[in-house]
Amino acid sequence: MCTHSPSCSAAETGEACRAQAVCRHDEQGWWLLCNGVILFEDGGAILPNGSTVAARSYRRAA
Repeated sequence: MCTHSPSCSAAETGEACRAQAVCRHDEQGWWLLCNGVILFEDGGAILPNGSTVAARSYRRAA
């Protein structure tokens, strides 16, 4: 999904949360990243394949 260069990490990697946000919903506490990950402010995530990552496993780089 990522179209910029250099490409962001794939959704299945440990660096996935460092991808660029393409849609931000700060008031709701989530971001859609360019690699298809939906990242929640508590650190949880939904991957493009529908699997989930427990809260605090992912952390968005400041």
